[in-house]
Amino acid sequence: MMTGRGRGGRQQADLPPADDAAAWFSGRLPDGWFTGAPEVTCDRDEIVVVGELPALETAGSGTDTGNGPDRDDAAAAEAGRIARFREDTREQRIRIARQAEARYQRKVAWGVRLGGTRELFTTASVPVMTRLRQPERIVLDTLVDAGVARSRSDALSWSVRLVGRHADEWLGELREAMSRVDELRARGPASD
Repeated sequence: MMTGRGRGGRQQADLPPADDAAAWFSGRLPDGWFTGAPEVTCDRDEIVVVGELPALETAGSGTDTGNGPDRDDAAAAEAGRIARFREDTREQRIRIARQAEARYQRKVAWGVRLGGTRELFTTASVPVMTRLRQPERIVLDTLVDAGVARSRSDALSWSVRLVGRHADEWLGELREAMSRVDELRARGPASD
């Protein structure tokens, strides 16, 4: 009998679906935290909730060129607002995260966007085991030797981010197709 568990522990089939996580968080979060519905992304290990904070009111002269002291002041103001939000909402975020973790059996991480700043709070760094043949290891070692990455692990993470950035459209289509397969699998053949 298959239990859905491999040597690595929990498998995807063991997890409750998180298809409704975005709606659940939108309904659960206090009014006024974010300017709209938060961006909610899920994988097998973690749910990341990122919301847009209300824009800062500028007290400047309106001559900001996008760099220099005005931009530095704006970045400092954004960092201060984000720090305040993080401290002021910590207890509520922990309470909401615990409820979501019980519901979805995944860790919850938080983040915010404000102006040109996006900051994530305490996200999971999950080890992933993989077996690589020499040609793939040589690629990773080249990235390390060139100073692009500090280690093979860092090089692999860098490579995954690069592929994700350049293959976003294709990965989106693949996720859509997988979602359709899941729907068909759940429906199964009609029994008479």
